[in-house]
Amino acid sequence: MAERHPALIEQVREAFPYGPEQHRALDALLREILHGVVEPPGPGSPDRELWLGREPEHFGRPWFDAPFLWAESYFYRRLLEAVGYFGEGPWQGVDPFASFKRAELSGPTVDEELRSLDDLVGAPAAERATALLGASLWGNRADLGFRGPAGESAPGEADPSLVADDSAALWALLPAGPPATVAVIADNTGRELIPDLVLIDHLLRHGHAQRVVLHVKPCPYYVSDAMTADVVDCLRRMSGAPGAAGAIGRRIWEAMGAGRLDVRTHAFFCAPYPYERMPADLRAELGAATLTILKGDLNYRRLVGDRRWPATTPFAGPTAHFPGAVAALRTLKSDVVVGLEQETLDRLEGSGRAWRTSGTHALIQVRP
Repeated sequence: MAERHPALIEQVREAFPYGPEQHRALDALLREILHGVVEPPGPGSPDRELWLGREPEHFGRPWFDAPFLWAESYFYRRLLEAVGYFGEGPWQGVDPFASFKRAELSGPTVDEELRSLDDLVGAPAAERATALLGASLWGNRADLGFRGPAGESAPGEADPSLVADDSAALWALLPAGPPATVAVIADNTGRELIPDLVLIDHLLRHGHAQRVVLHVKPCPYYVSDAMTADVVDCLRRMSGAPGAAGAIGRRIWEAMGAGRLDVRTHAFFCAPYPYERMPADLRAELGAATLTILKGDLNYRRLVGDRRWPATTPFAGPTAHFPGAVAALRTLKSDVVVGLEQETLDRLEGSGRAWRTSGTHALIQVRP
């Protein structure tokens, strides 16, 4: 909050030719975070009363005193307000992070990753499934909001070993053949969403799912979180590529037209609450799915609770509230973690590395 948020405000300021009104609002937000107290949304904001009802005790106090999950969510809400995203005017609905997302999506790294899909053509289905699940998992490192002020990824080389691996349990819940509906709650766009879409194509093509529902954010959030427009951008990027990537992109496009892949969103995905407090309509929808796959660190924190859990707490306990079978695919970028074996925890704690927060470790955890 002291370093990344001010840097992000400056990056957003420079990304668009905003006018004096937006610049003044960004300056005021920066001063408020560093030196002031949390202010409510401005008069006339469509969700002002909603936020005033969301743990109102945090208003009027320093930003650093609020719980981090609440403060992060509210920061992005205030940033959107500052640049005119919600108000009537020329900047209404303009994603302030769009240039960052598109720059990543058009980079040469994406070209290489799309070409690598050709290597899996003709591979046995089980081998392909393992590779695509791993790509979806490790794609979570491509998080624009997790980078420092210089725009670089967190330091440290990725450890290919997982701190927990329930991938066998995941595939056991999705045998090929029986009709199944899989919900995927997306995290980042670009280099993470493309592997997610490739995995979805595999689920549909090989009979692991009859239908997939992809849940995205309703508005810009955490810099690189995926919205519907980002899904379309990724599909166009894939469909225009040669080889296997192009074929996959076109199949997904057709699956959306046929209703086999449905893209949805819900206001709760930008709310500062754990999944334990999800509204009844979303709870009913996810409860009806054969399996819900949650991507990323924030979804993990919201799933198990943003708390100082003992790392060996069984995954089934903090996720017992979830209305159906659930799987978490996450690279670790925060202290919150459960479900580890004591031997694994001892090895990680003895490594001397910041394994909980550096994005160099990952997990696949499943609660049937």
